[in-house]
Amino acid sequence: MSGGGPPRKRNFKIEAFKHRVELDPKYAERTWKVLEHAIHEIYNHNASGLSFEELYRSAYNMVLHKYGEKLYNGLESTLTWRLKEISKSIEAAQGGLFLEELNAKWMDHNKALQMIRDILMYMDRTYVPTSHRTPVHELGLNLWRDHIIHYPMIHGRLLDTLLDLIHRERMGEVINRGLMRSVTKMLMDLGPAVYQDDFEKPYLEVSASFYSGESQEFIECCDCGNYIKKAERRLNEEMERVSHYLDAGSEAKITSVVEKEMIANHMNRLVHMENSGLVNMLIDDKYEDLGRMYTLFRRVPDGLSTIRDMMTSYLRETGKQLVTDPERLKDPVEFVQCLLNEKDKHDKIISVAFGNDKTFQNALNSSFEFFINLNNRSPEFISLYVDDKLRKGLKGATEEDVEGILDKVMMLFRYLQEKDVFEKYYKQHLAKRLLSAKTVSDDAERSMIVKLKTECGYQFTSKLEGMFTDMKTSQDTMQDFYNKKSEELGDGPTLDVHILTTGSWPTQPSPPCSLPPEILVVCEKFRAYYLGTHSGRRLTWQTNMGTADIKATFGKGQKHELNVSTYQMCVLMLFNTDDGLTYKDIEQATEIPATDLKRCLQSLACVKGKNVLRKEPMSKDISEDDTFYFNDKFTSKLVKVKIGTVVAQKESEPEKQETRQRVEEDRKPQIEAAIVRIMKSRRVLDHNSIVAEVTKQLQARFLPNPVIIKKRIESLIEREFLERDKSDRKLYRYLA
Repeated sequence: MSGGGPPRKRNFKIEAFKHRVELDPKYAERTWKVLEHAIHEIYNHNASGLSFEELYRSAYNMVLHKYGEKLYNGLESTLTWRLKEISKSIEAAQGGLFLEELNAKWMDHNKALQMIRDILMYMDRTYVPTSHRTPVHELGLNLWRDHIIHYPMIHGRLLDTLLDLIHRERMGEVINRGLMRSVTKMLMDLGPAVYQDDFEKPYLEVSASFYSGESQEFIECCDCGNYIKKAERRLNEEMERVSHYLDAGSEAKITSVVEKEMIANHMNRLVHMENSGLVNMLIDDKYEDLGRMYTLFRRVPDGLSTIRDMMTSYLRETGKQLVTDPERLKDPVEFVQCLLNEKDKHDKIISVAFGNDKTFQNALNSSFEFFINLNNRSPEFISLYVDDKLRKGLKGATEEDVEGILDKVMMLFRYLQEKDVFEKYYKQHLAKRLLSAKTVSDDAERSMIVKLKTECGYQFTSKLEGMFTDMKTSQDTMQDFYNKKSEELGDGPTLDVHILTTGSWPTQPSPPCSLPPEILVVCEKFRAYYLGTHSGRRLTWQTNMGTADIKATFGKGQKHELNVSTYQMCVLMLFNTDDGLTYKDIEQATEIPATDLKRCLQSLACVKGKNVLRKEPMSKDISEDDTFYFNDKFTSKLVKVKIGTVVAQKESEPEKQETRQRVEEDRKPQIEAAIVRIMKSRRVLDHNSIVAEVTKQLQARFLPNPVIIKKRIESLIEREFLERDKSDRKLYRYLA
């Protein structure tokens, strides 16, 4: 018994009759005549009277009885004759009717081919593959190509007609796009090679010539903005043309032609165009024109680099003029504001017109870094700008506004190569703000420090944070001092001491001035209290950094409260006992350093509305022969009068040199530490590699000078941290 699997399928095979079938000798000829007649009827639009079933059976029998070749050859010769007749009627069509006739006949031919293929389907499926002949439909297309499209009297005329219609459309005429689409689709149906060789190549050549001439014409009579508008319009027109009646594959080719002829060939002339080129667009904020230029130029090789290079050279040139203009340097706040305005302006251009292109942003950043560092006072000026904003410039501003301004400043800060110089100045300016209680917002101050810390690390801001800690500690100390010593102090002057940790604050050793006896008593009591509370500490009075509020009575009993510096207080208190004092008397009595004393007297005697002293002889400058008197006639609408010290907002040249010197001194240990770190990990290194590594490590704070690095290496060799290689003097070894 067999297994229980599924029953096996049996393959059926249809075989021809075993015995020979005798055929009428004229069968093939007679059958072909029927089929030939049918083909002519189809072309004559009389297909409705035909029996397709009978025709199919006739063709089937011919192939079955081995007359396939006769059938195929008959078809080919009939179609050829038919198409030759059609070509005559197309050729005879005049003017605008030419394309319409061609298209109509093409439609007829296609319908006829469809019917003929249906009738000869059996031949198409059996005889054609085995005899390696061309299928019926494809044969019909090839014959149309050879006898219609490539017929000498049609071929040239067709191309000329198509190119003429396209030219007329370019010149503004309306053409029959539907007809154009049918004809170009016909060329594609005949095979991509027909479309490309018989139409596309000549079309691209003619287009190149057209746009070459037109671009030359435009560039002579248009400004840059208008030229780019025209180029953009032409490009869009060509893309629209392709979408309406050309093959999609032509788009890249025709746009490439327009881009080359209208943009690539004129790029340099366009960006440099006088009164309207790229620079003028940047100056006048022509966002639309710049956006158009960017979009078009990005389509061609080196297009964007042409815009970018031009923008970079313009930015560097204008930036250089800005940072070296003596007029601008007179006002540091205005100087920095100009930089910020320039940055905002070009940021907006890159955002709106250049699609936030990173390469343009990088070019902008490198340009700013280049020209900001051309002026070695940039770190000082940026710090002064922050100082101005945190003193008074942010009054009434919202938290978002404050953050926005500080973020912009940080952006400029990032461009600085000498960040340590900025730190020096920032520390000085912060100290003055904190000590004179002039900061507009503690939150803004702390926000700025957080930003600096994020940018440069803890080390950069540790001392700045220490200054805030000291201010809080001083507050608590003074509260405790008055709680414990209020009875001892009685009605004497009120003292408010800020205890500053040495090292955290930018204090300069300054000779102590002679304080008035009333003040000295309170100072000594505070010293005794503080040293009693904190053993092992030392207090040094920084009289050059203090302020005082003193009450003064002028002529007619007019009373005012004067807000002055400690030095000014020392000078004014002398006039309680003397009516007139010479410069020498004041200098001797107060022991204030000469430069500070002159500034101090200048602010007390020479500033209109603040002149509580009068000077003889009267002049703007202080000389050692001057005599000073208490000004009884001083009047002011204000009860509280603030008398500032006449001081340059910027540092004077000697002060600048001194700051620079301190910065250079501070850099030495940092450079040495970097060298030791590098050598410790690398053990042996050549001179150039050390310089490169040190520069890389320190560039976040400053750009070290290779000469200074060499000197620090020499110093480390002397102190036996490193040694030179015996055989190669340029190699250094680390000594553990």
